[in-house]
Amino acid sequence: MTNTNDRTRAGGRTTLQRAAQAMGVVFLLVGILGFIPGITSNYGTLQFAGHQSGALLLGIFQVSILHNIVHLLFGVAGLAMAKTVSGSRNYLLGGGIIYAILWIYGLVIGQDSSANFVPLNTADNWLHFILAVAMIGLALALSRGARDRSART
Repeated sequence: MTNTNDRTRAGGRTTLQRAAQAMGVVFLLVGILGFIPGITSNYGTLQFAGHQSGALLLGIFQVSILHNIVHLLFGVAGLAMAKTVSGSRNYLLGGGIIYAILWIYGLVIGQDSSANFVPLNTADNWLHFILAVAMIGLALALSRGARDRSART
């Protein structure tokens, strides 16, 4: 049962909201970890942007200061939007679409080209694919359940 704020009456969060909140926390954590030497290998090569940044989060995912800031902002957006069911759905669906576009972009550009300003490597590309599928899937599956529950009340 929902109220005018799209929240459950008990003040709790729906599964959709918890999923958006969890994704927001993960993105915040990833953004923070990208700035921690040791967790990010080759930390001395971390640059603001561009494919020249040799820093690797967990020794796998190429990161830059810009890349880490984007993760932090994406995390803050997730936490803010998780306050409502509609915000949660929009965050997961919109975020999934953004990650699908990033996946395609990463596949199309040359990793050593100036177009790779984020930067992205092969591991990033496939993680973006997984995130796109997961976020879109969560948005569609969990919002359907939220609509079904509200229709019954």
